Amino acid sequence: MNQINLGQINSELKKSCPEKDQYYFGHGKLLLTGEYFVLDGALALALPTKVGQSLSVKYSPSFSPTLHWKSYDVNGNVWFDSQFEFWHFKCLDENPSEEALFLQKILQQVRKQNSHFLRDNVDVKVETRLGFPMTWGLGSSSSLIYNIAQWAYISPFELLFKTIGGSGYDIACAQSDGPIAYKKVSSGPSFSPIYFSPSFKNNLYFVYLGKKQNSREAVKEYQKKRPIDPAMLAKVTELTQEFLNAQTLKQFQSLIISHEDIIGQNLDMQPVKEMLFPDFPGAIKSLGAWGGDFVMVATENDFDFVRSYFAGKGLDTVYRYNDLISDPIEAQSKDTVKMGFSNHLLH
Repeated sequence: MNQINLGQINSELKKSCPEKDQYYFGHGKLLLTGEYFVLDGALALALPTKVGQSLSVKYSPSFSPTLHWKSYDVNGNVWFDSQFEFWHFKCLDENPSEEALFLQKILQQVRKQNSHFLRDNVDVKVETRLGFPMTWGLGSSSSLIYNIAQWAYISPFELLFKTIGGSGYDIACAQSDGPIAYKKVSSGPSFSPIYFSPSFKNNLYFVYLGKKQNSREAVKEYQKKRPIDPAMLAKVTELTQEFLNAQTLKQFQSLIISHEDIIGQNLDMQPVKEMLFPDFPGAIKSLGAWGGDFVMVATENDFDFVRSYFAGKGLDTVYRYNDLISDPIEAQSKDTVKMGFSNHLLH
């Protein structure tokens, strides 16, 4: 089993970088409950991952300033290398790639939010480094947007909404060190750190299905179902609260089945366990965009059994809960954790 050592890679990304002038890190994300319906105000339980993305900036004096951007994948290989001028952030490449045009769009929006962004006579060298494969769907775009917003002193949520869109839970995860409850309200995104450290965490696993989902396309399909029945949003919110209060693995498994059923019925999609793993002894939940990326597995069986089962299905990327999820409060009592919602629109 050739699994990537995520802990080692991401501990390196989080280290301070004294040779760089500025340094930022954003966590990846997994949406445990409320997928799709979070767009319309349902309460969602979101899990920041230990893995994420860093962004470092180096400045040097110049009479003809340019922005040189390099991006490295999880293996340390350059996958993106492009240059931009500062006036309109026009890409200077002869044939700009789709990724270059996407970054150009983000930078132009940044300038609209902060007119002073990159106005000095300096060359700017930016390096981004991913702590997970881009195909995993853990938030390569959202962690990038969060890091850029921190660099530019602007709202990461506004930058997200005016570029790629979405609910904003992934931006909340990028800046959070542990599980959060997230709700999109009329005044904007609202989220709070929460206590989510079930006694049965050792029975929870994450499996990559090997099929990168386009979350923007998934959202478009969901939006075709609008308007959403308020009673449905209330039911999803209720399920999220029940997930937080589950005391036993059996309760948790039952909630997974209920959540999969309600999402499947309303999106006319078959739950992932019924479709792909009907003989698996336990519950399986899709995370985020259905049909690919990661699933959560809840089972009484041990890690070796889970790994062996999914390897038999050609799926070799299997992680324990604690290997993947950022949870700095797991050893604290529930009473020590701030439970009220707070608005983090700015930073």
